[in-house]
Amino acid sequence: MKKIVIATMIIGSMVLFADNCDNPKDDFDGLYCLNKIYIQSDKELNSAYKELRSMLSKEGKNILKREQLKWIKQRNNTCSYHDSRGFFVNLKCTTDKTVERTNFLKDRIRECKATGCQESKLTK
Repeated sequence: MKKIVIATMIIGSMVLFADNCDNPKDDFDGLYCLNKIYIQSDKELNSAYKELRSMLSKEGKNILKREQLKWIKQRNNTCSYHDSRGFFVNLKCTTDKTVERTNFLKDRIRECKATGCQESKLTK
């Protein structure tokens, strides 16, 4: 029983240290924290995309999808690469690009609500 309690305390303290994103103790903790931020920003991006898509005409939806796929390709080309050592992603770059795109989509949502959707503004 003591072994279980000690193991639980050790694992619990490891989670606490890993969750200290104010002061990550090493690169792996920093990566963990950046990943948490990226996951949240990706959720917000998907939510904004779905909201905007629901406001658009059929043609607007086609434009939005085409532009989103173009944006994903550009983001991936800018923020990641692979070579013989493996696949590498700059998580800060990916998060920054995702937040930027989310803000763009939210601007379009505001326009749709205020003056009607302007399909010409769906392309950047």
